[in-house]
Amino acid sequence: MRATWRILVIDDEAVMRESLAAWLREDGYEVDTAPSGREGIDKARATDYAIYFVDLKMPGGIDGIETMMEVKKLRPDASIVIITAYATVDTAITAMKEGALEYIVKPCNPQEISLLVTRIIKVRKLQRENEILRRRLSGRWHFHDLISKSPRMQEIFGLVKDVASLRSTVLITGESGTGKELIARALHFSGERAEKPFVGVSCAALTESLLESELFGYEKGAFTGAAERRKGKFEQAAGGTIFLDEIGDISPKVQVDLLRVLQERRFFRVGGSEEVSVDVRVVAATHVDLAEAVKESRFRDDLYYRLNVVAIHLPPLRERPEDIPLLARSFLERLSHELGKEAEDLSEGALKALLAHRWPGNVRELENAVERALVTAKGRILTEDDFAFLRPVSEVAPGWSVPTHLPLSDVEKTVIAATLRRNDGNVKETAAVLGIDRSTLYDKLKKYGIERP
Repeated sequence: MRATWRILVIDDEAVMRESLAAWLREDGYEVDTAPSGREGIDKARATDYAIYFVDLKMPGGIDGIETMMEVKKLRPDASIVIITAYATVDTAITAMKEGALEYIVKPCNPQEISLLVTRIIKVRKLQRENEILRRRLSGRWHFHDLISKSPRMQEIFGLVKDVASLRSTVLITGESGTGKELIARALHFSGERAEKPFVGVSCAALTESLLESELFGYEKGAFTGAAERRKGKFEQAAGGTIFLDEIGDISPKVQVDLLRVLQERRFFRVGGSEEVSVDVRVVAATHVDLAEAVKESRFRDDLYYRLNVVAIHLPPLRERPEDIPLLARSFLERLSHELGKEAEDLSEGALKALLAHRWPGNVRELENAVERALVTAKGRILTEDDFAFLRPVSEVAPGWSVPTHLPLSDVEKTVIAATLRRNDGNVKETAAVLGIDRSTLYDKLKKYGIERP
């Protein structure tokens, strides 16, 4: 899938720079150029390229070797090819010693360049597939796994990197599906606690009593069925990170208990009289506006301030449309490998369809959409027709309109039931499409008496 591999050409000679870029574009790659080492470094700082072609001799105070070394600091896994008109053994040794993958001699041959890039990409692809497999097996995601062109997201990634090794509590906010857990994992696995446990808890999925025992554990005999002592998530996360997802949904009682843990790093197991001390970093997430919840007395202000030490707000996908093609191609690459499908790319029509969609379920909905299209696709290139399920109902079924004679609750019931059927009863996917969390969807299914198909 060539369109996902971006290449940067850094060369002060305009003819050489543009010729090389043109050859690579003819092969289907996305190519950027820079006339100097400093500009190339700036571009590398903003974008992670698969391959960097760097001219050895450049004016302006920074040569090819220096440029390469700076790029390597920013992108340790970068594949760098040195371009030189002065090929010597010493030149090659120096370049390779400092991290160059290859070097080519001017004047360059288009066929030589094409074969070289194909070989590098093949190796990079195998490395990426292996890394994806390792990450999925271990559940590890680092800040450099986060994908975005958005300036707002780049700022967030920088903040993640800066605070990864701190003990400070982090509060991640944003709509459902924006990637809050991914950020939490990146915080953990990019920091000093990476070798310790990362333990996640979905606060919205549990009742008050179950959440208490889940978080803090319980003693033998604490309640019916408590046949032995059990450690809670805080103890399981000792030395590492506990991720409290949907923290805005916890009850007042659990809020008090959690406040004490954050203040004193101590707690009691359910039914216990012995205090338990724990060293754990707390990362919390919610789609709820906690500041507003505090004003409405639905959330304790002292707990809010304890949680909101480092605040990270994830913008919805509709506010960063430049990320949609990038994310879609990344999902396609990973999912095609996982599902054993030989998909290569997305057509221009498919990309237009993705850009036209509002994505109420955000990145999660986009990933689900790519997977659904991939499963049913007949060709190697996903087309607009493969994403037909994203079209508005009025386009799919002409003549259908929102029934104005029904009360709002009936309209909501109808939409939920139709979306659930469209997703074959898949609650996770339905919640993503509707832009709500699964616990809210379960509540509405119960409220309206909607049965899963």
